[in-house]
Amino acid sequence: MSQPQYEPWVREILRCPVGLHELVDVVDDEGRPALQCAVDCGAPGRRLRFPVSDGIPVLLADDAVVVTV
Repeated sequence: MSQPQYEPWVREILRCPVGLHELVDVVDDEGRPALQCAVDCGAPGRRLRFPVSDGIPVLLADDAVVVTV
């Protein structure tokens, strides 16, 4: 599954709802597109990953998955 393409202005305003920092494109453990914190969020080595459903980012803290990097 390919990553959704966003207009540059949309990409600039997409931010983590918790840490308010940039999100980068990733794929989750099942190969689906997702957005993940570009920097640690909440604790060292911890980042949040947000699902993308039908091309729409689901930026809800309750739906985020904690990823250890």
